[in-house]
Amino acid sequence: MTLDKGVVGESYTVKKIDLPEQVEHRLEAIGMTLESKVSILGRKDRGTVILKVRGARFAVGRGISRKIEVA
Repeated sequence: MTLDKGVVGESYTVKKIDLPEQVEHRLEAIGMTLESKVSILGRKDRGTVILKVRGARFAVGRGISRKIEVA
């Protein structure tokens, strides 16, 4: 399943990140790596997903959340 299809209030484990190298490095810098736990805190209009990863809260757009596979 991809992150954009996740349920608010649930936690998932990152299994694959299929993004351009620059974006992937940015996510790694804030703690989102393979096998890291991700909690979905909320959703905004147009598909933005609000996440919590290793204590950091941030939002990613629909284009990015569609490229992150979780289980």
